[in-house]
Amino acid sequence: IQIIMFGMGTSMSIKDFIAIFKSPKGVLIGISAQMCIMPLIGLLLAKVSDFPPEIAAGIILIGCSPSGVASNVMAYLAKANLALSITITSAATLISPFVTPILMKLLAGEFIEIDVLTMMWSIVKMIILPIGAGLFFNKFIGQKINWLNYVMPILSMLAIGIIIIVITAAGRDNLLDIGFILMFLVIIHNLLGYFLGYFYARIFNLTKHDARTIALEVGMQNGGLASGIANSLGKIATMGLASAVFSPLMNITGSVLASYWNKRPIKHNNKI
Repeated sequence: IQIIMFGMGTSMSIKDFIAIFKSPKGVLIGISAQMCIMPLIGLLLAKVSDFPPEIAAGIILIGCSPSGVASNVMAYLAKANLALSITITSAATLISPFVTPILMKLLAGEFIEIDVLTMMWSIVKMIILPIGAGLFFNKFIGQKINWLNYVMPILSMLAIGIIIIVITAAGRDNLLDIGFILMFLVIIHNLLGYFLGYFYARIFNLTKHDARTIALEVGMQNGGLASGIANSLGKIATMGLASAVFSPLMNITGSVLASYWNKRPIKHNNKI
């Protein structure tokens, strides 16, 4: 997980965080959409799933996680507001050590025991420290080692692949029992994130251009973080299943949506 987060840090800069103050409305709407829509959908799906408690909690966990770099890539491919996408991802990641544990306590506490402080520290170790190291590296060393810009994305993809393989192997028996139902629920979770994220942004009078960005930020979650949290709790084979299924599927649906929007650009006089 730390490798993925370090790679994310090397692709970011302090300017990404400063940009929060330059366009606060879009960022606040994007983060509030993430904090409301996906966690609540996750809770609803967990309740109707009738899954074992730890697996059901995993559905909520992926909903309570922030967006990741994948949403930035899709925003670029969709010709959405890439700057806003990066800023929302940066801000959501920065506050995730506080937001994710609290949301999990409130929403998943009925399924499993949640130690908020322990989870906070786990996320700090998994996200904040590696991203901080990546930012430092990018600022002072990255310019001198250009080849690292090509290597880190590859390493991150390999790390994600390894995580999915490990979770799938560990949770093989559970996947054989509930795999198809879990996949169906995860797709519903993902697609509702896009749909509700878009209209949430429009309700608050964001442009269609920015609404596309919010849709991708809401629908696409940081599966690596969710997997890492599940692993830190010793529940990788159960609580980590939803994130292992969600991650590859969101990249497929995200690519399809980005391609659709790419072919249907918003005219300048019709952005509002």
